[in-house]
Amino acid sequence: MTTTTVAVAPLTIQDAEVLVSAARRAAEAAGVTVSVTVLDAGGHLLAFRRDDRAVLISGETSTRKAYTALQLDSATRELVDAVQPGGLFHTLPTALDRPLLFIAGGVPVRRDGRLIGAIGVGGGAPDQDHDFATAAVEALV
Repeated sequence: MTTTTVAVAPLTIQDAEVLVSAARRAAEAAGVTVSVTVLDAGGHLLAFRRDDRAVLISGETSTRKAYTALQLDSATRELVDAVQPGGLFHTLPTALDRPLLFIAGGVPVRRDGRLIGAIGVGGGAPDQDHDFATAAVEALV
């Protein structure tokens, strides 16, 4: 029996710059100042940018959103209900000593269907952050 594995190109620093630039353009068009974090598939920081006037906590939230999207391979917006009482992941935020954040704005990045990293955006309203991150992922394709 022969097994063929197809390699998928990893997320590069050039990809990360495209993601950051596209997210910032989308935020700027909406008049919102943000922080943007891009992580590779291993959870390592590839790029980070905080607009001059973005609230300071947005740097931390963008990073945690990216990490959560990467670890759970899901947009953080899709996970908000799962951490509510009775939800599938209700105890997850307190069970782990990890920087998970279940607020919209984190989106996985895939290439050829494979998870290669994640982007997190913080600074706007949660739905805005999600839209900025989604616009960035669409710009990468």
